[in-house]
Amino acid sequence: MATTRAALTESDIRMLVKGATPDERALAAHKLCRNIDRAALSEEERQVAHDILRVMAADAAELVRRALAVTLKNSMALPADVANRLARDVESVCLPIISFSPVFSDNDLMEIVRVGGPVRQMAVAKRPKLSTRVTSMLVEQGGEDVVATACANDNARFSEVTLQKALDRFSKSEQVLQAVAYRAILPMAVSERLIEMVGEQLRDHILVNHNLSAERTLELILGAKERATIDLVDQAGRAADPRAFVAHLQRAGRLSPSLILRALAHGHMNFFEWAVAELAGVPHHRTWLMIHDAGPLGLKAICERAGLPPRLHSAFRAGVDAFHGLEFDGGAHDRERFQERMIQRFLTSSHAVSREDSEYLMERMDRSSNKRRGDRKGQGAA
Repeated sequence: MATTRAALTESDIRMLVKGATPDERALAAHKLCRNIDRAALSEEERQVAHDILRVMAADAAELVRRALAVTLKNSMALPADVANRLARDVESVCLPIISFSPVFSDNDLMEIVRVGGPVRQMAVAKRPKLSTRVTSMLVEQGGEDVVATACANDNARFSEVTLQKALDRFSKSEQVLQAVAYRAILPMAVSERLIEMVGEQLRDHILVNHNLSAERTLELILGAKERATIDLVDQAGRAADPRAFVAHLQRAGRLSPSLILRALAHGHMNFFEWAVAELAGVPHHRTWLMIHDAGPLGLKAICERAGLPPRLHSAFRAGVDAFHGLEFDGGAHDRERFQERMIQRFLTSSHAVSREDSEYLMERMDRSSNKRRGDRKGQGAA
């Protein structure tokens, strides 16, 4: 092994194998590991290096094995069999390797999670990168602390199914709920479910740290779940997947005619289109044509196919007409003014809105006006 021997004397290699004390062997191990990590080795030299690393991994002294683990914890030069052997070692040896080594496969990490116990599971949960397969195993096998740590790791990839399972297992855990809430990206269905689960413990966290309005959180606290869902559409309409969102609401039994009517009255036309398409079982592009470009009978036909109550058809028509007759003006509070005018026109042109829905829409319109007046006063005082 010419390259390695050029950097290490015969005495160094002899010291590694036959050093009188663990300190001497650990020093030789550290020196050799650094050389192996940095040198450009031929295939033959690499095999010799691997054999020397196996000798280190079998050394009776913990200090020597730890020198190997710490020095090569980030290195691709460490053979996978040596990494897996070290992963079963005492904690001072195994934790650096489990936490950082890039040579582990997903199967290796899943086996560590399955049999390694809480300390090793925690080391896996903190790794710089985790696949959906590994996070699925962590959520299935790990305890509360491990699952919370994995969920708080934004470099860990989670499927929607796995996040839902985390909420199932730890629905009462503020630690897990907070970790999920802090994730940079959440599927719409998980976000909506998480909002429903929020209680006293997480209220301040959601208000301060999550992208939720205080108004929606207050409505949730008061138990107005349908209103909270409309507010979720308010916030997420521009970035979220409306198709997935309405499909989730439908599965949850919450895609009600009243919810669709209120969304339309707030100008959420994209949500309205996808909701009707979901209920009718018709592709979105065809639903869009029937709502917007098929004359007065198109909207009626698609609403009938969606199973929406006939008494609401005129209200839906009023909402679509009101939407077409309004535009954003580009000024401050553009969206609030648009929604206020939309609700006004909707209410004055529709006689099919229930008393409950009318009161709700009037309340929201008053609240929007008061908010804008308060903002103007604040700007004047400033």
